[in-house]
Amino acid sequence: MADFRLGQKARDAGYRLAGFDSIGSTNSEALAAATAGDPGGIWFAALQQTAGRGRRGREWHSPSGNLAASLLVVPDAPADIIATLGFVAGVALNTGLSAILPGGMVRVGIDGADDLDGRSRIALKWPNDVLADGAKLAGILLESSKTRDGRTAIIIGIGVNIVAAPEGVPYPATSLRALGIERTAEDVFEALSDAWVEAFGLWNDGHGVAAVLKRWRSSAAGIGAPVAISQDGVVRRGIFETIDSSGRLIIRDDDGARHPITAGDVHFGATASARS
Repeated sequence: MADFRLGQKARDAGYRLAGFDSIGSTNSEALAAATAGDPGGIWFAALQQTAGRGRRGREWHSPSGNLAASLLVVPDAPADIIATLGFVAGVALNTGLSAILPGGMVRVGIDGADDLDGRSRIALKWPNDVLADGAKLAGILLESSKTRDGRTAIIIGIGVNIVAAPEGVPYPATSLRALGIERTAEDVFEALSDAWVEAFGLWNDGHGVAAVLKRWRSSAAGIGAPVAISQDGVVRRGIFETIDSSGRLIIRDDDGARHPITAGDVHFGATASARS
């Protein structure tokens, strides 16, 4: 049976929680709550998803024992600022993992794929993934809905591979168990719920976007390294220079020109190649 629990900071901040052993999609549950008039500040967490989804309509595989969690919030900020909540979630997830994983697991470096003293390193991948040794450990998906009074409700979906990673996907994937770490989905969720309170407070209805992006960059994979971006079958290659003030990925091509990227599939390394 699922034993999800909010962290103390999350409880103190008034967050609520609905936990499930299995569910179709935590994002769908959160969207339904928004449609029904829930004011936000509620997490939906499950040990298994049977109809999860990722970016661009892709399936998100979540077998029993992995973490699927979605948070419904109704922020007071313009739409372009609300879009940066994905970076808030990345910072929160990175912070939460660092709180419960063995010392040395969460590290900062240029590509998120090297091995430091034989220990795994966890890093953030633009725009919405968490990597461990260059393989996908977690993903983030933002969806939106309108409240009854016309405000924008945001659902922040987070999936973490705890006991197993999906097979047959077009990217390397891993799990905490594969990394030799035995922590439960409930452990990770509790740490995440507290870390969210801190990161969301830093965001401060969009007034703290710059501070959030600074935190995100400090744990980013790939800055300074070769990168390939696939956008609707078109591939752009260059050096991953930074994330700008709007959260766009900036790459520098061979001629020194800088190009802002708002969406796309990212692949790192000197042999970076585009895959769907």
